[in-house]
Amino acid sequence: MDQVTKKLIQEHSPMWTNKQIWEFEQINEELTFDTVYAERNNFESWKTKFANPDSIIRDVVVRTFDNFFEGYELWISNKDHGKLDSKYIAYLMSVMADIMIEEEVCLNFRMDKDCLVVRIDEKADVIDCKEFFEEFYHLATGFNFDTDTGIPDDETEAEMYLTRLQEEFDVRMKNMLGDKYLPGNNDPDTLHAKD
Repeated sequence: MDQVTKKLIQEHSPMWTNKQIWEFEQINEELTFDTVYAERNNFESWKTKFANPDSIIRDVVVRTFDNFFEGYELWISNKDHGKLDSKYIAYLMSVMADIMIEEEVCLNFRMDKDCLVVRIDEKADVIDCKEFFEEFYHLATGFNFDTDTGIPDDETEAEMYLTRLQEEFDVRMKNMLGDKYLPGNNDPDTLHAKD
């Protein structure tokens, strides 16, 4: 994992679980940020065509996901402030990781000009990916599919293997975090909807 990212994660650890994110969003219903995509290491202004003022972070990232793959980095600040209050850093990193877990895409985080800057970690391998997502109490089992991850080739066997890994991981996290941990990649609304 990128050392700057690792240091930032350590400074704000433990990273938030989905339950903590959900609770924070319930308390802060109008939680929006100013965001802008910029070329790597070339931030110029909050007023560009790539700016998304007063936006919900999930909506921006899902809607503009391709910008990451085109090499842009995302700058995030508090609405109308041009800088980010440090109390939002762990929340934002956790939300970004939650969005990326489906894609198994690792991210690099850094603070620059008092803003959180996020970009895809293009150098990440399987170990980096696993290390990154475990910081967020998730389990990622693959990134580079050319590399032998230990996952069986047979689809049924692979599903059983991954289910067992997830169950073992859930038990470990439940023992470590207690009621703060939600199994799998769920939030309380999702869990209650299944009832």
